[in-house]
Amino acid sequence: METVLWQTLAGTRGGPNRARVLRALADQPRNANQLADDLDLAYNTVRYHLDILEENGVITSSDADYGVIYLPSERARTHWDTVEQILTQVDD
Repeated sequence: METVLWQTLAGTRGGPNRARVLRALADQPRNANQLADDLDLAYNTVRYHLDILEENGVITSSDADYGVIYLPSERARTHWDTVEQILTQVDD
């Protein structure tokens, strides 16, 4: 999981935005529209990053058809020290 976290959050051009999304979700679970507003990103950009994070098991989502809520996965929380280390480096 650590390799996935590094690749997803720091290894690509979109990593910093995915790191911002994950940090926001760690503070409070929310839906894509709320994330777009809170992070001042386009909705489609947020959706793209949410899809990548979910495909890689970094976040999970509720089962709702409308207003799906996202939050960090248990796997990501288990490796939260690595997440924090990555977020620190992405911020620099």
